[in-house]
Amino acid sequence: MTATALAATGHRPAQAGAGRAITRLAVRQVRRGAAVVFAVTVGMSTLVATTYTRTVGDGLDAAALAALARNPAVRTLFGEPAALDTAGGFTVWRTGTVLAVVLSVWGLLATTRVTRGEEAAGRWDLLLAGRSGPAAVLGRHLAVLATVAALTGIALAAALVAAGTPARGAALHGAGLALVTTVAVAAAALAAQVFPTRAAATGATLAFLGVGLLARMVGDGVTPLGWLRWLPPYGPLALTRPYHADRVSPLIVLVLTTVVLGAGALALAGRRDVRDGLVAPAAGRPPRLRLLRSVESFAVRRTLRPLAGWSAGVGAYFLLIGALAVSLTEFLADNARFADLAAQAGFAGLGTVHGYVASLFALLAVPVGAFTAVRLAAFAAAETDGRLTLLHAGTLSRARLLAAEVATTAVGAAVLATVAGAATWLGAAVVDADLSLPAALAGTWNVLPVALLSLGVAVLALGRAPRGVAALGMLPSAGGFLLTVVADSTGAPAWVSRLSPYAHLADVPQTAPNWPATLVMVVLSGTAVAVGIAGYRRRDVRA
Repeated sequence: MTATALAATGHRPAQAGAGRAITRLAVRQVRRGAAVVFAVTVGMSTLVATTYTRTVGDGLDAAALAALARNPAVRTLFGEPAALDTAGGFTVWRTGTVLAVVLSVWGLLATTRVTRGEEAAGRWDLLLAGRSGPAAVLGRHLAVLATVAALTGIALAAALVAAGTPARGAALHGAGLALVTTVAVAAAALAAQVFPTRAAATGATLAFLGVGLLARMVGDGVTPLGWLRWLPPYGPLALTRPYHADRVSPLIVLVLTTVVLGAGALALAGRRDVRDGLVAPAAGRPPRLRLLRSVESFAVRRTLRPLAGWSAGVGAYFLLIGALAVSLTEFLADNARFADLAAQAGFAGLGTVHGYVASLFALLAVPVGAFTAVRLAAFAAAETDGRLTLLHAGTLSRARLLAAEVATTAVGAAVLATVAGAATWLGAAVVDADLSLPAALAGTWNVLPVALLSLGVAVLALGRAPRGVAALGMLPSAGGFLLTVVADSTGAPAWVSRLSPYAHLADVPQTAPNWPATLVMVVLSGTAVAVGIAGYRRRDVRA
């Protein structure tokens, strides 16, 4: 046997072994988060489906369903209703969009963390120094994430079939959620090749998903713009209409989007330098020295651009909320049965303008809490990537550095709440709804304690488990909201609902704030921040 043949036969097993090792690494990096989203997706859908008869019963007549389907406000906020007189259709309408957002956000965060985050931190250097090139390493990670999405969709479909829903609708719903996840994963992988930092890649992908969600909402609510629902990832999912039309063609759009974005990411992976993105700062530009005189001003500088993006998305959504105030409240005033169902789903009091905005203001805590968690995760990534090393090497204390970041993030959360309140008031004013600016601001500021809990948990995680800052930080806001939805939709015992911070929020501006509960949440948040800063001071840098 020639030397060339010997080298070839030795090369293939070694390369295959390296590939398997990379796959095992990717599995280990995402397994915990995957287990959580798997349990939430399957458990939430199964609970709603199995308790359908007890919570909804047979009180939905054809005329009421037709009125619901025609109402633009209902379609915009909750999606086009279909087959609500069946357990499967009601489950899709009740949980489909929520789970799609949860899965896609998890997919993008996991992707940017295990690709751009690991590469920027230098932990891909040895991987790329071997026989596997950048495209091969990226492909292995994407394959693992796509497998997680597929297994979640399969398990969800099986659970819905076991709950007594038709198999075709269950399969379509499971496949749709899996494909929405893969679209987010592929988009995040592409952004990770374009942008040189994890924060930028995450922000760009969040913007992509936000535009997709707004396109779905506008397409559902405005009939002439219905074509917007073909824009991925959320619109095609709604167009499948499981348990009713059972359309397969929208899933093809999601498949093609995944293939195009994923292929683009793999193609670009080998065309850039390691640790760099295709987009790089312009060489020779004049120095930008604004807000660099102190650590506190530097924290403000780092927050301004992300805050502008979050404000645009939150403002656009709540402008729409305000503009739909009259349409939805009038509909629910004429259809008491759907008002009861909304109350069971955690949206009580939708029959009046103040009750309507109070119920939907609770949703604000989710993006504001996510903002605080993502900002602290960006701080953790900056430390891991070595961008804070020079600051740590000086006389500046680590506690002051983190305290500046926490304070700036808290102010950013307050800005987001203010933007949401002003946007809601403006939208309501356009349709002449009875909502004053002080009332709208009181309602949005009322949910800030929940977002501050997310901030506190994120700081606590930074001091104890820095790699889990984003996921753990979102538990009070996103996790608490999911717990409320599941508990209310399934008629769980009252003590289950009380575990969520949302159960202790008053319906402001419909009622006065719950000041004792607000004080408790603020104190808990402050305590978590203090403990987190103490842990951060004690642990090793870049631990």
